[in-house]
Parts: sequence; C-alpha cells; structure tokens
Amino acid sequence: MAGLAESGSNPDVELLYDINGLAKDAPRWFDRVMEYVGEYGLVLAMVLLVVWCWWSVRRRGAEDAASSVAALVWAPLAAALAVVVNVPIRGFVERPRPFNDHQGLEVLVSGKTDFSFVSDHATIAMALGVGLFVANRKFGLVGIGLALLEGFCRVYMGVHYPTDVVGGFALGTAVALLLSPLAMALLTPVMSAIERSPRGGWLIRSRRLSRAGGQDALIPGARKESAGAGAEERDLAA
Repeated sequence: MAGLAESGSNPDVELLYDINGLAKDAPRWFDRVMEYVGEYGLVLAMVLLVVWCWWSVRRRGAEDAASSVAALVWAPLAAALAVVVNVPIRGFVERPRPFNDHQGLEVLVSGKTDFSFVSDHATIAMALGVGLFVANRKFGLVGIGLALLEGFCRVYMGVHYPTDVVGGFALGTAVALLLSPLAMALLTPVMSAIERSPRGGWLIRSRRLSRAGGQDALIPGARKESAGAGAEERDLAA
C-alpha cells in the first residue's frame, strides 16, 4: 500500500491531484468552508441525523420501536468499534499522508502527523450511515450520502488518498453490517426492558403514546365487564 504513495503515475495519485486541484481553483472562503465541513461539520451532521431518527422513531411509537432504537444505539457503537479496529490496520500499513510524499498539494488542514490508511473520518461516517440504514432506510440513505461527501472532502482537503477513503468506507460498512445481528440480539432486549420501565420508557416511546396505549388497553376490558354485566341482568330477568 505504501508503494501507491511513491508514484505519481497511478490512478490513486492522479485522482488525488484532480480532486485536490479543485481546492486551488476555488475561492479562499470556499476552501475554509470545506475545511470545516470535512473536519467537523459532516460528522456533527451525522450525529444530529441519528438523534433526529431517534426522535422520529420515538414519536411514531411503532411496535418495533425497541429494535429500531437498538439499531440507532448500535450505529455510534459501530463507528467507535471501527475506529478501534483501524488502529492496528494503520500501524501495519504505515502509509504516510499524501502531502508528505507529493508536492504541490493544497493542504487545507495542517498538523496531521498520523498515518493515512485508512481514513478515520470516512470510517466513522460510513459506519454511522450504514447503522442508520439498519434502523431506517430513508435516514440511512441520507446518512450514506453524507458519508460519501465526507470522503470527497478528505481528498479535497489534501489529507487522504482516494483509496484511504474507500478503505474507510469498506471498514465502516463491514463492522456495521457484519456485527449488526449480534449487536441487535444484545441491544434489543435491553431497549425492550427500558421501554417497559416507568422511568426510562420515554426514551423508546413518547409518553403521550404510552398514555394513549394504556387507555386503549383499558377500554376493551371495560367493554367486556359491561357486556358481562348486561348478560347477567338478562339471565336474571329470564
């Protein structure tokens, strides 16, 4: 993998220069925006998207609310686990940042001293996006779209090769999907127990829906008692 950084004649380096070259031609203010978006903004947007999805699931109050919330809990856990898995990968590959081996790059974020493969930002973003997709397809598609934009930004900023980003996408997807069945098997019972809890139930289902569900549960019983009383009165009259 390190050999990719030594030659400027391979597609990875050529694509790096093509995408990063856009930063040279763009206005300075646009580069500053891309710097903030690529370094902090998109990851924050992904977190807010997870919160928004949780709020939507909670308000909707579907029967599978506990499993949906479990999937949402798994999304950030998958992102964190993927970053942990990336630690030995980075140490094994030891690929320098592109600006260390290639001249003429427009580097928007300075001070990066760690290895380049794979991109933590791309890994986190895609793990969150795929985790969201497990919970809710509409939110998940938006999250995956944001993750793709995150990968573009990392190359645009001159801090990663395209293959660093692709590797991050693969790692985040693999962790989020392959471990999802085990995570759901462990987290869903926990979320179901929280849903039944009088103090923590609001985390899974809105209290308004819980109260409505409680009233609906009482009405059929009341009707049965009324029907039973009417039947007894008819028997006595007979």
